[in-house]
Amino acid sequence: MVSIGLIAAFFTTVSFIPQALKTLKTRDTSGISLPMYIMFFLGVSLWIVYGLEINDSSIVIGNSCVLMFIVPILYIKIKAVSAEKVPT
Repeated sequence: MVSIGLIAAFFTTVSFIPQALKTLKTRDTSGISLPMYIMFFLGVSLWIVYGLEINDSSIVIGNSCVLMFIVPILYIKIKAVSAEKVPT
């Protein structure tokens, strides 16, 4: 039987994918707040640690999938912010 946790992880992860794919495709992060995305990254990372601590695969799997999209988007955003600050 599938747990409620796995179903919840599926929906929250899948809901994030279309926007993440669009951002990765266009590389446009102008609508993303860097501080929010850093906090999002830290929060998802801590959920993974917590899921490992309590041995809850739903938490670990769901948040690990989201993290795979967060990292490249965060990288693109940091590069964009850094490029804005470089005087030409």
